[in-house]
Formats: sequence, structure tokens, C-alpha cells
Amino acid sequence: MPGDKSISHRALILAALAVGPSRLDGLADGDDVRRTALALEALGVPISGSLAEGLVVDGLGVGGLQEPAQPLDFGNSGTGARLLMGCLATHPFTSHLCGDRSLSGRPMGRVMRPLEEMGASFLARAGDRLPLALIGTAEPLPIAYRLPVPSAQVKSAVLLAALNAPGESSVIESAPSRDHSERLLTARGAEISIEEAGGERIINLQGECELAAGDLEVPGDPSAAAFGLVAGLGPDSQITVDNLCLNPLRTGLFTCLGEMGARLTIEESGTAGGEPVGSVSVAGGGLRGIEVPPERAPAMIDEFPILACAAALAEGTTTMRGLEELRVKESDRLSAIAAGLQAAGVAVEELPDGLIIEGRGRVPGGTTIEVRHDHRIAMAFLVLGLAAEEAIAVDDGGPIATSFPGFNAAMKAVGAKIEGAEGET
Repeated sequence: MPGDKSISHRALILAALAVGPSRLDGLADGDDVRRTALALEALGVPISGSLAEGLVVDGLGVGGLQEPAQPLDFGNSGTGARLLMGCLATHPFTSHLCGDRSLSGRPMGRVMRPLEEMGASFLARAGDRLPLALIGTAEPLPIAYRLPVPSAQVKSAVLLAALNAPGESSVIESAPSRDHSERLLTARGAEISIEEAGGERIINLQGECELAAGDLEVPGDPSAAAFGLVAGLGPDSQITVDNLCLNPLRTGLFTCLGEMGARLTIEESGTAGGEPVGSVSVAGGGLRGIEVPPERAPAMIDEFPILACAAALAEGTTTMRGLEELRVKESDRLSAIAAGLQAAGVAVEELPDGLIIEGRGRVPGGTTIEVRHDHRIAMAFLVLGLAAEEAIAVDDGGPIATSFPGFNAAMKAVGAKIEGAEGET
């Protein structure tokens, strides 16, 4: 699998804020991560090499970024945009951020609010949307911020801003979201502590610190592996994915598949970049519907499109709640999933915060899915097409390249029949 996309963004940014050179291998070789690397170069960070062969990032230190001469174009990458907003908020210059049509439709207000409390200011389009101007503060303030909704991106943006603020800052979350930022900050030598109190998780970070340079190997992406693993649940199939990140806050899909009756084996083999790494194997077999607990959502927020497709092939009802976050992803994913399943002949009810899917063990298919510029919608419904009675097409394969440019080749290597090139129907 490609390197984990979430870790890749964070590894690049923290290497840029460290002092001295760091070599990063195994980075996700998609357009999203490429945009983050290009943005860092525009901010004065020397970067050499390639995503495919490894990058060397010569870090400028905390507070060392320079004012960009041109707008920073993040393409389709919400993670790159939101995380770098955090960095830029506590640098004393003005930056302009933009993106493609999909990214320009996504609200940024949840990131802007805490950064404004720290002293930054913004000029954005209606609805707090890109393009926007970010005026960083020369006198950043520490913050104690309680996340209204668990979000790894908002949490990470605040922590990155806090690196260049005096004193201690804290982020409080009601449910754990993916913790790659905390792990990488620890590995870079930041003064960071995590505690549990009153059912909440509190991350404390001491600002104005110095981050250590160092080499990093990024493990494989469980969100990318999810598509092949669900495909491996078909009759007479068996799929194993090696060198996969097994962070417990990223394995919610595996838990769900196990509860649905999938024959699933997980074996840890070591660590990489502070993350547990190992292999996951699945073998074909029948699935049954389940109720996914809302508190599991942060551990698998990117995997709900492919879980919904697995639920369509199961026997019985699958209920998913607590998914409000999916409405502000690359598309309104709840709406996109529901529309796609209905087009494929699956009974589904769209809720304000979730889905109820009536699985009947079969999917008629024979339709073209509107992916709405969303890579995970495109890949999920191509996988569903492998098991449908008639082929399923997607109207645009282009977004797949943002996260998994080798998707078609990887799926064909294990027997999938996919026609057309990425970027086409």
C-alpha cells in the first residue's frame, strides 16, 4: 500500500519545523501530499528528492517559515490546508490559500476559530471557505481549546500553531481522534503530555520548543488498504496487506468487519515512526449487518464509504451514526454514499448523522456513480462493482490520484477487472 497519507502530511510539516535535515521514506505518492510539499517549499523550506524515492527536508526550526510570494494551492487536500493554517497562524506574515472546486466548497471555520483566539485573523469567502487570506500574529497566545466535535485535523492545527506560542497550550477532545500528530511530536522531542480526566482526553504542549531532525519511514495506509481488504471478502478470495499502520485509532474498520463475520487476521511485526506496523489478512465469507457504535467513528472516519459497500453485501441491517464529520469531507459523503447505493439498487436511509443500510447479500449494480470529486467514493463503488450482478462505473476516476494513484494497478494485480484509466469514467 502507499504510505499513510495522514502521517505523510504531518511528517513533512514537522520535518520542516525541525532543525536540520530529515529523510522521509515511504511517503504517500499522491497529489494531496505533493501539494503539502510544494507549499512548504513556497514557505522557504529546502526539499530535495521525490515522494516515490524519498525526500530530504532541511528544516528551518519552529517559527522559521518565510512569507510566500504566491498563493498556496492545496488542490483537493483539506488535510494539507488545515494543518498548514495552524503553522501559518503563528508566523508574522500574510498567506493566501486556495484549492480546487471541491476544496473551495469545504468550510474552514472550525480551524479558523481557535486560531483566531491565538491571535491570527482571516479574510475568507462566505461560509469560511477558500480562497482565504491568513494574517499570522507576531504575538501568539497559548490556548486551552475544547474541540466541539472530535477532529484530528482541528486538533493538529491547534497543536502546530501552539509550537510557536509561549507557554503551555492544551487541546481537549471528548473522544480520541487519530493521534499521529502526538506520536510524531513526541518522536521529534516536543514537550507533550496526554492525560485522561472526566471522560475527556487532554493533550498539553509546551510552546517555543526545538524539534529534532531525524529520518522516518512512513508505514502503509490502512485507509487505502481498506478497499483491497473489503474486495478480499468475496467468495474464494484471500488478501494479505503487509507493512500496514496498525495504530489502534485507525483500525475501526477491521473491528467492524470482524463483528460482521469476516475472517480477519491481524499480526503486528514492529514499529515505524512511532506507529505499530504489521499485516492484515482477510478471507472470503458471508457478512451480516451490525450496529456501528458512534464512538467508533473517529477511528474510521475515512473508511465509512467502503464499510457502507460491505454492508450492502451483508445480510441484514447495518446502522451507522455519529457521522456528521462526513458532511464536510471532499464531498458530503453521507449524501454521496446514500445516492450511490440507491443507484446500485440497495435500500438505504440517509439520516442527519448517519445511514441505515438494508443488506440483502446481493447488489444489482448496472449503474454509473457520481463521485462528486471524492476519491474514496470512487474507489468504494469500484470495489462494490466487483461483487455486483452487473458492472458499476464511476463518472470520474481522476480524484483517485489524490490519495492512491496506483489503485487500478493494485486491484488488477489481484484479479479485479477494471476498465478505463484513472481520470476517465
